[in-house]
Amino acid sequence: MARFSPLMMAPPLVFAGLAVMFWIGMAREDPNQLPTALAGRAAPAVAMTPLEGKPGFTDADLRAGDVTLVNYWASWCAPCRVEHPQLEALAADGLTIYGVNYKDKPDNALKFLVDLGDPYAGIGADDEGRMALDWGVYGVPETYVIDGNGVIVARHAGPVTQRVLETTLMPAIEAARAATQ
Repeated sequence: MARFSPLMMAPPLVFAGLAVMFWIGMAREDPNQLPTALAGRAAPAVAMTPLEGKPGFTDADLRAGDVTLVNYWASWCAPCRVEHPQLEALAADGLTIYGVNYKDKPDNALKFLVDLGDPYAGIGADDEGRMALDWGVYGVPETYVIDGNGVIVARHAGPVTQRVLETTLMPAIEAARAATQ
């Protein structure tokens, strides 16, 4: 007859521990959403290169009293193309959106806007990605909701879809509008 060894319990205990960690990770409200340490803090400095023929934006624009979005994007980014119609619709509804073209060639960025439309009230290029580092950008696209005082209210990493608009961005925009007034 085989004798019981405490080492025989190790594999089931390791498996149970991993299962609990997996369950905790999946139990979050939105497991795909990356947190931001900047929520509730003033938006970092705006430091970009102008895109030819396009108006830029400054720190003062983010603190001008209106709720705005800051959208990091690039012409080489497929999800940026997916989200673009949503940004166009938001801009057509009167929401001010500022664009930050991330590590892109200026000619490609301008062609992207000619081909798909330009929802941005102001735009600039972050050629080296330094501004993105200050903002905590993981990759493009990323969109920040900024209240009228220049404070980051929310951040969404990934494309802005209809679902994201309904569940994340619009509630954040409405809360920012209520807090700003």
